[in-house]
Amino acid sequence: MLTNPTPPRHYRAIFISDLHLGTKRAQTAALLDFLRETESEQLYIVGDFIDNWALRKAWHWDQSHNDVIQKLLRKARKGTKLIYIPGNHDENFRNFLNLRFGRVAVLEEAVHITARGKRYLVLHGDKFDGVVRFAPWLAKLGDTAYEVSMDLNKVVNSVRRFFRLPYWSLSAYLKYRVKKAVEFISHFEEAVVRDAKARNCQGVICGHIHTPDDRMIDGIHYLNDGDWVESCTALVEHRDGTFEILTWNNPRIAQSTEETYAHSDRDRRLVAAG
Repeated sequence: MLTNPTPPRHYRAIFISDLHLGTKRAQTAALLDFLRETESEQLYIVGDFIDNWALRKAWHWDQSHNDVIQKLLRKARKGTKLIYIPGNHDENFRNFLNLRFGRVAVLEEAVHITARGKRYLVLHGDKFDGVVRFAPWLAKLGDTAYEVSMDLNKVVNSVRRFFRLPYWSLSAYLKYRVKKAVEFISHFEEAVVRDAKARNCQGVICGHIHTPDDRMIDGIHYLNDGDWVESCTALVEHRDGTFEILTWNNPRIAQSTEETYAHSDRDRRLVAAG
């Protein structure tokens, strides 16, 4: 039985990125739940909102993807200042840079001023990815490899569920274990931090690499808000100007997922018995 709905959590600012709408891997149920249960004065979408790369290969768009867009626009109509910074997967929307649609602004990057008066550079981060910038064909090959790893994830985790083991991420394992991947993330973070320092900012907020993080690098506060494909994370600024990375693991979503698995296991047993 569901409990009575709780009031939304209020934040000064919310930062989300790498939603990848238009793909099967987009976690729209968790994202919609997050958007329903949070409110903010400012909401930044920090790139890779709609995955045009994927949509050009195969069309995948269901009602939940529409619901996400409608929910975001509804927030803007009700007073939330919505800042959309396109990334590499939705680079087509860069044709609309510096345009405003009501309370929705499309920008290449932004400087966010915190409640404490500190300057944070906000950008997707793909311009620091040499593969994306100088060899887009190779970036798209890497994106295909990522999709393959996600498909393998499904197979591996279906076996793990059979043995009642927790979820395990193959792509996250590769990021932290493969030397080249670790080196790439490190070089990416260093480049982003250098740019923030050159802009006289005290911090930087980005996405792109699907790796949530919150730490100091060379005197600059580095923040990555993660993604809504695997980690389901958002970066929030509290009223006092402090930041926090939220991992959205709502019990209702988890319960619904567990019930789905339970029904599937029961159905398999019934078929086997029949």
